[in-house]
Order: sequence, then structure tokens, then C-alpha cells
Amino acid sequence: MAKKKSISQSDLIGFYMDYVLMHDHKPKSVYAFAKDNNFDESKFYEFFGSFDVLEQSIFKVFFDNTHTALDKSEEYQSFDARNKLLSFYYTFFENLTANRSYVVHALDSHKNSMKSLKLLSHLKKSFTNYIEQLGIKTIDLNQEQLTKIQNRSLKESAWFQLLVTMKFWLDDTSPSFEKTDIFIEKSVQASFDLIDVTPLKSIVDFGKFLFKEKVQMT
Repeated sequence: MAKKKSISQSDLIGFYMDYVLMHDHKPKSVYAFAKDNNFDESKFYEFFGSFDVLEQSIFKVFFDNTHTALDKSEEYQSFDARNKLLSFYYTFFENLTANRSYVVHALDSHKNSMKSLKLLSHLKKSFTNYIEQLGIKTIDLNQEQLTKIQNRSLKESAWFQLLVTMKFWLDDTSPSFEKTDIFIEKSVQASFDLIDVTPLKSIVDFGKFLFKEKVQMT
């Protein structure tokens, strides 16, 4: 059988995810992976230097697919920062749910230590850049160094919030992951209320929800 001449990054990611789910481990070598999927080994290296880099790219693809879908929506373009972030969350977790078997396989054993997980490094970079571009209004500190610290803290806290939500989703057994939808709504609302220094009703409401669900993140 002639080897496939046209191989895309998306093809390689699809082959890899299928292999991992069918065999419960990564391929033994790029050579074996290429042979199993009938393409030249050199094609792999046109896109990825290793399986580790490919794995990191998978979660960035989930982000890219989310961002592309939102950019096509005229309604999304008219939203304020709060509703844009809500839309991002709902769409991103739809992408995760469509690939839940792989995501659970990749993250389940690390769900209590995702903050430093190299597997998510490309996702973190893309997501924190997205947060920076949202134009979230914060307190005007009138001091450049303090403003930089505030912006860095905002991005790190937003990233931590996404990780907490991913952990909640991994543990969620409710129909259609409806509890995750509630978690997203309440957590985004509470985080913006904290930034805006507004009444604490939604924050207390979110706290009650967390206590009820016994969420833990270390």
C-alpha cells in the first residue's frame, strides 16, 4: 500500500488520540507510529519534535477551535468582557466534552496538580494572552509597576480558575455535565464581582455551591 503523501497536523493529532485510547499508552516510537498509520516518519517531524510536543499541542488546538468559533459569531463580538469569557468557557468545555475520553485519559491522574503540568503549557500561554486581550476593567492604580503586577495577577488567577473548572468537569457525573455549567456561571460571575469590587452576593452564592459540591484543588 502506498504511503499517505499528504499529512496535516490535524491528521497526526487524530491518529495519536486514537492510538492512545485504543492502547492505553503512547506509541513506542515515531517510526512505529508512522508505520501503523502508513505515512513517512519525516512527515511527523514537519509538525512536532516529539510526542510530548504533540500532546501539548492537543490542548492548544482545543483553545484554537474555541477561539475560531467565537470569532465567527457577531453576537460574541458585541459582548462585554464578562459575557465573552462566559462564552469562551461554554464553548471550550463543549470542545473538551467532544473529546472527553482522551482528556480524561490525559489529565485524570494529574487533576490535583494541574497548575504545574507541562502538558497544559501551550494552553496556558494562549489562554492568558486571551485574558489580556479581553480588556477586563480593573482598579486604576496610576503606577506602571503596580499595574504590571495587577495584570500578571489577573492572568494567573484566570488561569487557576480555568484549571479548577477543568478539575470540576473531570469529576462531574451529572447529566450533560449540567453542574459544570452552573459552576462556570457562578465562578465567572464571582470573579468579575471581585475585580469590580461590587456587592458580594454572587461570591457568597458561589461559595455555597463550592461547599455543597466539596470542591478541592491543590
